[in-house]
Amino acid sequence: MSTVYDCADPDSRAAGLAAATSALRSGRLVVVPTDTVYGLAADAFDSAAVASLLAAKGRGRDMPVPVLVGSWNTIDGLVFSVRPQARDLIRAFWPGGLSIVVQQAPSLAWDLGDARGTVMLRMPLHPVALELLQEVGPLAVSSANISGRPAADNVTQARDQLGSLVGVYLDGGPAQHATASTIVDLTGDQPRILRAGAVSTEAVAEVLGTTPEALIGSVAQ
Repeated sequence: MSTVYDCADPDSRAAGLAAATSALRSGRLVVVPTDTVYGLAADAFDSAAVASLLAAKGRGRDMPVPVLVGSWNTIDGLVFSVRPQARDLIRAFWPGGLSIVVQQAPSLAWDLGDARGTVMLRMPLHPVALELLQEVGPLAVSSANISGRPAADNVTQARDQLGSLVGVYLDGGPAQHATASTIVDLTGDQPRILRAGAVSTEAVAEVLGTTPEALIGSVAQ
């Protein structure tokens, strides 16, 4: 049975965060609001829960699940080496609508899909998501929708698609951006935009001291 918690009400928010924390620690799925779109979340270090997330979305291991973090410092334990470019982007855009793809720390005991030693990280700009992340730690989070269908920008859209596959739905109101995060790949010799989104290519280029054209390169738009 699924329960929706209205996070605009303090008592409901507290109950919802407690229920979400319990669910995640028990290997179950939770829908959380973020500043971009609503997310389907699992404990990043629970491989069975991440597999359940992929199954709920109807998505294969060839599309690894991103990870949300609750603070800048969290990434130091997740990343093999944090480049100055990554630090610059984090200072400029976290919390916010920018995801970075980096080489993960080889010692990490997680399975996010066929990520080939990389991980996509983001710190969301949403108080409910941040409170949950600070309570339970890094979460594997993908957009709260069935693969191939529109991403949910409110809790009703998420529940219409995922239904009883998710036990706890946290309603944080309409998503601020209602568009996915911008993704910057920092694993190669030169940074590049993999997906344009909530943060403009021009803003990313300015922080990195390069041009939008250099970031886009041959990536299809």
